[in-house]
Amino acid sequence: MFTTLIAIGTFVLGLVLGAIGGVYYLKNKMTNMQMSDKEIQTMARSMGMNLNQKQLMQVSKRMQSANNNKTKKKK
Repeated sequence: MFTTLIAIGTFVLGLVLGAIGGVYYLKNKMTNMQMSDKEIQTMARSMGMNLNQKQLMQVSKRMQSANNNKTKKKK
């Protein structure tokens, strides 16, 4: 009986720690994500927008500044 409780407790603890680790990993990956101009253009087209070169550069600069602000806040 006691070993069953230990096994269930270990399983639940593993699930909780795995979920916390997964969230941390994904947040870390998302903050360091870099997208090329081609990927940004593809994403915009999938949302029904067609960006010209000026708009594309603005989006790229905004994404870079957002990534820079996130990394500065972490330090």
